[in-house]
Amino acid sequence: MTPDDLYQQALVRLAREAAGAGRLEAPGVAGSRPAPYGAATVDNPLCGDRVTVEVRVEGGRVAALAHRVRGCLLCEAAASLLGRGASGLGEAEVEAVRRAVVALLREGTPPPAAPLPGLEVFAPVRAVPSRQTCVLLPFEALAAALRSALQDAGLTGHQDAGLTARPEADPAASTSTPTTAR
Repeated sequence: MTPDDLYQQALVRLAREAAGAGRLEAPGVAGSRPAPYGAATVDNPLCGDRVTVEVRVEGGRVAALAHRVRGCLLCEAAASLLGRGASGLGEAEVEAVRRAVVALLREGTPPPAAPLPGLEVFAPVRAVPSRQTCVLLPFEALAAALRSALQDAGLTGHQDAGLTARPEADPAASTSTPTTAR
């Protein structure tokens, strides 16, 4: 496989689009409780990629998403795809998408068109196992951030996918140590 096969134009465009890149804004309505917030950072110690995903939830679903990526084009493209289409997803859908990406990358299983269209752009990564984690990081970070936000909302009974992500502090919080989710 050549680099051109792996870094096809659709992936390059998706990464450059950077949909959702940045941080979530602090809530602006004084006196009201902000929407539940969660964030998580996931690292790939082998290549140094790092992804932080922040979410706000309403009704148990992603209402807003922002991400910060320090990583390769594959990691940036995956985060951009989430920025483009994760709004409205609930925990079960986020987990289904994460599993679909794993199946695509590890087994070549074609991804479903819903709930997140566009996953097929990552099919060439199957041929390069060392790069698969780069694609998975944003999906793992989203799952962990959503779990954190659901905990903030007091919603219980959500599943633990066994991910190892660090929760991050709410950017609107006054604490400076990002060790707990708000």
